[in-house]
Amino acid sequence: MSQDNATTSATPSMFAAHNKPTATSSLSSAVYGDADLATAKTFGRVAEDGTVFVNDDGTEREIGQYASAKADEALDLYARRYLDLKAKISHARARFESLSIKPREIDETLASLKEEVKLPSMVGDLNAVRKAVEELGELGESVKDKLAKAHEEAIKAAVSKRTAIVEEAEALAGQLGESTNWRNTSDKFKQLFNQWQDAQKHGTRIQKDVADELWGRFSKARATFNEAHRAWISARDEARNAARSAKQNIISRAQELKDSTEWAETSRKFTALMNEWKKAGNVGRNEDDALWKQFRAAADVFFNARQADRDRMNDSEKENLSKKEELLTKAEALVPVADAKAAKAARVALSAIQDEWDAIGRVPRADVSRIEARMDAVEKQIKEVEEAEWSRTDPEANARKSSFTQQLEQQLAELDSKIAAEADAAKKAALQAERDAKAQWLSVVK
Repeated sequence: MSQDNATTSATPSMFAAHNKPTATSSLSSAVYGDADLATAKTFGRVAEDGTVFVNDDGTEREIGQYASAKADEALDLYARRYLDLKAKISHARARFESLSIKPREIDETLASLKEEVKLPSMVGDLNAVRKAVEELGELGESVKDKLAKAHEEAIKAAVSKRTAIVEEAEALAGQLGESTNWRNTSDKFKQLFNQWQDAQKHGTRIQKDVADELWGRFSKARATFNEAHRAWISARDEARNAARSAKQNIISRAQELKDSTEWAETSRKFTALMNEWKKAGNVGRNEDDALWKQFRAAADVFFNARQADRDRMNDSEKENLSKKEELLTKAEALVPVADAKAAKAARVALSAIQDEWDAIGRVPRADVSRIEARMDAVEKQIKEVEEAEWSRTDPEANARKSSFTQQLEQQLAELDSKIAAEADAAKKAALQAERDAKAQWLSVVK
């Protein structure tokens, strides 16, 4: 037979092979039932010689020959081919609509389907499948537009994501300084680099020139950080070496002082060494701890010895305190004194007590102010009586007092005369006020 699509001479073995399970036949049987098969078969017939025909758009066309088989079986074979094609078209539509397909796959699928529906060797409504393929072509174009827009948006998002990575890296590089936490910043750069690699491997591909430009900026920022980081490490190592040398020197001096018994002076020297230690800087945690243990060991030798000496002194000072409190009891028994004679006797007794007091020695620091205040109070009471007697018997003071009294009495007499002669009430009141003031002075000095 002379047709573009050659007729097929089907045999029972071909029929058996067709009915073996395949992915496509499974798909058609899952989508279409017996009713669909019966409808498709209405578009074909089988001649007495086994030739199979299909009604293709009102024209009967021979599509094959099925010898040694019943007509219904022959139509089943060609109708199932038709249903398989419909299933393929439906499956393609579902893939198109899901947008989980590439434009190239859309074109390949449409090209394949268009070829299949030209003069297919199958039985069914061929116009319907051709129309379905045309509609699928329109859908494919629409989907490709959507995919193109989605791809464009994906590229924009990918560029935006990488740009954000670059800008964060540039911001980190631009903030480097003395307060930079180098470890945290290094970790952030590693994270940004990992994000860049992930975007490059798993993200949407972007234009090469854009990718190269962004990568250049990122590399520059990272290089800026690496250079500054290396400089910081170098400066840190230099500072640590200086701090190590300074602390080793401090340790040597502390070891020279540790056996000293000059408690006050050596304590001040250890305090100065401690201040130097604080200013020396850091060597690194582990080494700092080791150096500090050496310094602390030398200091402990001295301060433990000083404390032992203080403990010995404290015992002695407590005995001295007890002795001085006994003397205080004797001193406080001397007061109060009634007159100058009693004050004189109390002064003699107090002097003897004070001599004994001074010979006893030091007492605990916490008690010094308390017992000194009690002793001072005894001396103050005796001194007040002594000063009062001196003031009473001092001839020069008495002479000065007599002269001042005479002056006041003379001034009062003059004021009495002026008051008696004054007629102006205001002036008279002023003179009287002056007289009252001088009269008060006279009463005090007499």
